[in-house]
Amino acid sequence: MKAMTITKTLIAVLAAAAASQAVALAAGGGEKHPEHQHWHFSGPFGTYDPNALQRGYQVYETVCSNCHSLNYVAFRNLGQKGGPFYLESCPEGFPDNVDCSNPNDNPIVKALADKYKYQVTDGPDDTGEMFQRAALPSDSIPAPYANEQLARMANNNALPPDLSLITKARGGGPDYVYSLLTGYEEAPSTVQLAPGQYYNPYFPGDMAQAMKPEYMHDGHPVEGVTVPPGGVLSMAPPLADGIVEYGDGSPQTVEQYAKDVTEFLMWAAEPKMEARKALGVMSIIYLVILAGILYWSYRKVWADQH
Repeated sequence: MKAMTITKTLIAVLAAAAASQAVALAAGGGEKHPEHQHWHFSGPFGTYDPNALQRGYQVYETVCSNCHSLNYVAFRNLGQKGGPFYLESCPEGFPDNVDCSNPNDNPIVKALADKYKYQVTDGPDDTGEMFQRAALPSDSIPAPYANEQLARMANNNALPPDLSLITKARGGGPDYVYSLLTGYEEAPSTVQLAPGQYYNPYFPGDMAQAMKPEYMHDGHPVEGVTVPPGGVLSMAPPLADGIVEYGDGSPQTVEQYAKDVTEFLMWAAEPKMEARKALGVMSIIYLVILAGILYWSYRKVWADQH
């Protein structure tokens, strides 16, 4: 009897949960599920595409770095094995005693650091003052703002997130980043955005807060009106066709820019992924061989036993 009561209670709870979910879906809200993309790095044998990584860094440096930092990435990381600008050997004309596989001696990395748009704050000098200097391969990529307060002042009180781990910190990972970058839309006519706000159906938020009063009653949308999915950002659409000039003939479109910079940010979040996958594959091969040897040994040892 007691078990039957518990079962009825459980059914009632599940039914109530299903009903509340149905009401929520009918009312709208939430955010769109990120669109799945086919990435070079997906799967157990996936690897990064060096050309995509180089283009992605170009998009980050040209566009994203105007607001977003990359605090956990140093210039030398760009030249490490698996990085976008790794060199196994030096180009022609370099002395034999220079090891370009060392990221600190990598000429591409040194040039990127020296010509970076932001300088590094260093010091104090002999007079006790801090000073600005060009970056070195050993330096972290400089942030666009000196502190959080300046970042908020420049972005309508919104704090641009650091992008070092963004593909790991957001649900949906790289698919979410790509969908967000390519998913900006005109706000529906049922909502009213404040100046400096931009609608994106893939961004988590509560669009009920932005609904025009005539479409709401007692905190709920009126009959026949749904709350649009997504949320609003203080970041304007960052990408536009032709905004970055590629030198390898790749399409200069929003979709290509978004895909390249997402792959670069995935590498920034997990630069040792290729080595980890290679180790995992070797471990599986080792275990398969070991299992085969153990099975053969078992059959050999017990072959004459009844």
